[in-house]
Amino acid sequence: MPELEGIYTIWLRETKRYIRYRSRILTSVVTPLLWLIIFGTGLGSVIRFGGVPGGYQAFIYPGIIGQTILFTAIFSGVSVIVDRQYGFLKEIMVAPITRPSIVFGKAIGISTASLIQGVILLLLSFIVGVHMTPTIFVASFLIMIPISVGLAGVGLLIASFTDSLEGFNLIMSFIVLPMFLLSGALFPVTGLPNVLQGAIYLDPLTYGVDALRQIILGYGAIPLYISTVIILLFALATVLASAYMFSRREQELM
Repeated sequence: MPELEGIYTIWLRETKRYIRYRSRILTSVVTPLLWLIIFGTGLGSVIRFGGVPGGYQAFIYPGIIGQTILFTAIFSGVSVIVDRQYGFLKEIMVAPITRPSIVFGKAIGISTASLIQGVILLLLSFIVGVHMTPTIFVASFLIMIPISVGLAGVGLLIASFTDSLEGFNLIMSFIVLPMFLLSGALFPVTGLPNVLQGAIYLDPLTYGVDALRQIILGYGAIPLYISTVIILLFALATVLASAYMFSRREQELM
């Protein structure tokens, strides 16, 4: 089918683009490791963190995985702006493929890059003393798929109505940092003031981090099935929204 072939081609291009830049892969791995080693060790040494085997470093480990997926997925949405500036997007537009399929192909490609980063961190779990069994690894990988797709949809949604790299980075900075800080990646989400808890539970990444934490550590504040449903709905909503906005935006530019 032309649609499936088009989606596959766009996915392959996005994946090759990511793999080609090895320095980007290295940076995306080193940065979360620095968070785990420096931030986890430094803050963990002054905080008595009971209830979780491995202490504070192990507690933030799922959150740092979520952070890596968040930064990789949303930042990769900039590829739409680059393709638009260099004229490649116009060439795709004349191909026998619908605009939503273009977005789907890019979303799958971006989420693949995010999953690669997440898998690398899962393989490095021994650094923080987390025991990674095959069952935990597979379950973590499966839950990372909708998280990556949903965040890729956010990145594509931002890129759909942004014309410049500067504008994209500005909007991204107002979204990425609050999403990460309010996700419970660095602290428990229970026992906080009501106003802060309200913001935390509105953050879709909260459910992704909590689901990963339950799978990896057996510790969480939200039932796993609720987190899974919300993550799946979030992925579906953001991809459909980005497909709609992309189609509308490109129609206006033509």
